[in-house]
Amino acid sequence: KTKTNLHLFLSKLYFSFYADFGPLNLAMLYKYCCKLNKKLKSFTMSRKKLVHFTSYDQKKRANAAFLVAAYSVIYLKRSPDEAYRTLISGNNTPYLPFRYKPTNMHQLAALQHCFLDFETFSSEEYEHYERVENGDMNWIIPGKILAFSSPHARNRVENGYPLHAPEAYFEFFSQNNVTDVVRLNKKLYESRRFEDAGFEHHDFFFMDGSTPSDLIVRRFLHVCESAEGAVAVHCKAGLGRTGTLIACYLMKHFRFTAAEAIAWIRICRPGSIIGPQQNFLEEKQHSLWVQGDVHRSKQKLAQQRFSRQLQQQYHLPGSDPVPLGKQEAMPHLVTSMNDLSIKTTLCKSYSLDEVSHLSFWHRFLSSVEV
Repeated sequence: KTKTNLHLFLSKLYFSFYADFGPLNLAMLYKYCCKLNKKLKSFTMSRKKLVHFTSYDQKKRANAAFLVAAYSVIYLKRSPDEAYRTLISGNNTPYLPFRYKPTNMHQLAALQHCFLDFETFSSEEYEHYERVENGDMNWIIPGKILAFSSPHARNRVENGYPLHAPEAYFEFFSQNNVTDVVRLNKKLYESRRFEDAGFEHHDFFFMDGSTPSDLIVRRFLHVCESAEGAVAVHCKAGLGRTGTLIACYLMKHFRFTAAEAIAWIRICRPGSIIGPQQNFLEEKQHSLWVQGDVHRSKQKLAQQRFSRQLQQQYHLPGSDPVPLGKQEAMPHLVTSMNDLSIKTTLCKSYSLDEVSHLSFWHRFLSSVEV
């Protein structure tokens, strides 16, 4: 075929942390998908085959492969396994795994958990807040868990990098329903500055580059499960310790594998979770899955009891249980269904861990005549 039958294009470069080279972050993935959608809808390219090409550099091949496969998962509704098998079919050269083992397959599986909604995602907002001068913040679970770097005692510039006092975060946190702040590094500011502004503040210190104790993991999970709103988590850089504990939450409540949790967090916040912490997560995966199963079982029983109470109090017919309700035994886990929807692609039914009990309570009471 002649060259006029083809349209060739490249993808953007990745700006690495330490020795890593990917995966590409959410904004890059979003822009790639928008770019590809535009090309596919273009009248001038309707008779052409699109070719995403890259060099023989193994790192660039891995990133390009992720972009193509991710598009097929998000927009073509392919399963991660289908997308990955397409990548490796007829290819004798294996794709280089990303640093600390996560592969393209793990990244694709992480995407399928539906935390991403490109209908409402703003790459401008993502790129704005990920910059150090604007707070160095990234949502890992939209509306529920935010990762950021440590605030400092006062606003200043150190070695060319701006550092922010706690007050610099108040407006963003209030606008995004952040109610709790978790600090994992040594004290660089007074916690009362957040507390005086109405935020709950929690200290779970462990050494930089190390792994948390079982007690710290339990306490962190309890904070996330009982918080009224979103939880903002930081260590010094908001990468290693922060990512490790958030990964524990993903494994317990959404049954991510350790590799999927690492992949998703690194897509949201590149550079997160280092070698020993990865091994720790792999070791904790099974126990966190078991804890999550027990947690959901207890929630289901509590829901059924609460449903029966509502039926008795409001004389409702004894049919199917009321989907969800507000109760002391059921902590708030996410802000709303909108945070976890993916309108154009993957759809699934969500567990009790993934829906706001408070929002249901308001909707339910407004529909009941008393």
